[in-house]
Amino acid sequence: QVQLVESGGGLVQPGGSLSLSCAASGIAFSKYHMSWYRQAPGKERELVAQITHIGGANYADSVKGRFTISRDNAKSTVYLQMNSLKVEDTAVYYCKADYFLGSRDYWGQGTQVTVSS
Repeated sequence: QVQLVESGGGLVQPGGSLSLSCAASGIAFSKYHMSWYRQAPGKERELVAQITHIGGANYADSVKGRFTISRDNAKSTVYLQMNSLKVEDTAVYYCKADYFLGSRDYWGQGTQVTVSS
């Protein structure tokens, strides 16, 4: 059974930081590209950051220079370090795993991030 379990969300003031984690089980983690998506109320889900199975990373323009994605294959965990948070970063953040050869993908249940004073 595949599980992606996000943690680390919460309430933070503008300019603050949060670190999200996504622990995977039931998959050969090192063979999966891992991504963070987010969905704000009334908006479509959008890609925030992705790290490939060999460690290459890319980011949405809106978070470049503020967010950092990383992975620990030994722990089957992907992280998202979020700094200089803005009100517009408020959303439910989802973890996604995509098999590097395609055809399989899995989603986590999401974790709420709220940026507010």
